[in-house]
Amino acid sequence: MIKPVEEKAIMTFRKGLNCAQAVLTAYSDEMNFDNNMALSVSCGFGGGMGRLQETCGAVTGSFMVLGIYNCKKFTDNKDRKEVTYSMVQKFSEKFKQINGTTDCISLLKCDLKTEEGYQFAKENNLFETVCEKCISDSIRIVNQLMNV
Repeated sequence: MIKPVEEKAIMTFRKGLNCAQAVLTAYSDEMNFDNNMALSVSCGFGGGMGRLQETCGAVTGSFMVLGIYNCKKFTDNKDRKEVTYSMVQKFSEKFKQINGTTDCISLLKCDLKTEEGYQFAKENNLFETVCEKCISDSIRIVNQLMNV
């Protein structure tokens, strides 16, 4: 069963948000943070960070969610950092267990920086089959880590 936050993330991705924006903003209502600021902060993280195809945007968006979650939970910055780092590491491990990697280029198996690679991704529905799966996987892992 798809949870509302997961559905919201997929729907906003389909409307044109990048994967990082979709994951981060899906939690704005639930976690009570500024959606417009979240859109701005996560804008450059899609396509594996500025379409560099390094760390998947759904992953980096999830890391931002975990940071916000812990900053709301803990007042001491040392606690915020240490708990967040631990959760990021657990997230990464779980995501890699499911998908084999956190690297966008390895997930999509094409180079989005080239016209040919971008067209390949579009023609083969990779944004729907790969990116949406990564978004859903990320939301589920975040929810598990936050015990939602």
